[in-house]
Amino acid sequence: MPARPLILVVSPGDEIYRGYCLEQVAASYDVVLLTGAAPSWEKPYIVDHAVVDLNDSAVLLAAGRALAERHDLAGVVMWDEWNLVPTARLARALGLPSNSVEVTRGCRNKATARTLFARHGVPSASSMKARSLVEAGLATMTLGYPAVLKPTAFAGSIGVIRVNQPEELPAAFEFASASASRSREDTAVLVEEYLDGPEVSVECVTHRGETTAVAVTRKQLGPAPYFEEIGHTIDAADPLLAQVAPVAAAAVKALGLTDGVQHVEMRLVDGRPRLIEVNARIGGDMIGHLVRLATGIDLPRAAADLACGREPDLTETHHGAAGIRMLHPAASGTLTERHINQPFAAHTPWLRQVQWIREIGDQFLLPPDGDLFTARAGFYIVTGRNTAEVNERLDTAGDEITVTTQAVR
Repeated sequence: MPARPLILVVSPGDEIYRGYCLEQVAASYDVVLLTGAAPSWEKPYIVDHAVVDLNDSAVLLAAGRALAERHDLAGVVMWDEWNLVPTARLARALGLPSNSVEVTRGCRNKATARTLFARHGVPSASSMKARSLVEAGLATMTLGYPAVLKPTAFAGSIGVIRVNQPEELPAAFEFASASASRSREDTAVLVEEYLDGPEVSVECVTHRGETTAVAVTRKQLGPAPYFEEIGHTIDAADPLLAQVAPVAAAAVKALGLTDGVQHVEMRLVDGRPRLIEVNARIGGDMIGHLVRLATGIDLPRAAADLACGREPDLTETHHGAAGIRMLHPAASGTLTERHINQPFAAHTPWLRQVQWIREIGDQFLLPPDGDLFTARAGFYIVTGRNTAEVNERLDTAGDEITVTTQAVR
């Protein structure tokens, strides 16, 4: 029996949100791991590993070289937004397939991406960088209100806020700057025109410069003026996919991406797609898992194949729909109760997963004081024949789940 190819995974993430990625890659590849902590849940899926400071790109590069000396690696893959650029640098240093470091930097920097979208005629949002409140004020004089302020190089909708009038600008700039200052790449704030319309993402796979849109994800957002994503649905038969696919492909091409999986975010303004950003990795919030439940397409396996210079199999083997909804308490405070009606859960096959990520006694902070890392108690996933059925089932299951906090006095 021929040996399976070896692939290096950089920063596997946590088991809850990214465990499915490692499991699906390990089904076809022997996996070597570069990780920030000693492996635990990852052990069944790996053949070797090195523990390094993932925030130190020089250390990461040296550890990757050392693993490459011990193993005949076919490729390097990641799904961690924070290590996109170091992973590209490592793959290039090892002579393995990868987008260039400069291209991946462009994906991480929203200002650079906006410039490239404009240059290549991709419909996007007008924007200006601001390193001070004065500069932000000047930007809004050009762009008008409402405006959106966001960190230039961050992720997860953290630090993103809408501003409706000048009086709100100082507090909003402080809010966005607090997250921007945590970036290792660019600490500026981006001021953008507000794109008014429903938000979607397009899950794409690019091989040798040709992009295939495999699914469109419809978003549910939390309360304004913040942009936290609290739910997603994917339908294999969504008619919107044909409309948004060409714009997503144009955005991927504008950034210079030639291979990999992309999570392309956009809004539909008057029914027309306008780009928000391109993430050069599998979408978070279990979106890759939803893609597989709805279509049968394996995005982690596709990412690994592309990282090894192979053509991925994008054959649709299922034709349904799936959705996820995040569980949030109604207010910040101490978690006092979390449960689901057990008879309902036991007799509901379409309720695929209920996942708690916080324990009784944990503290919750909702925006603006907190973010997705401090506001979520867990999530649940359902499947159905179409989007309407999935949304109905998400509502039904939500009525059977309780999350209660008590305010801290």
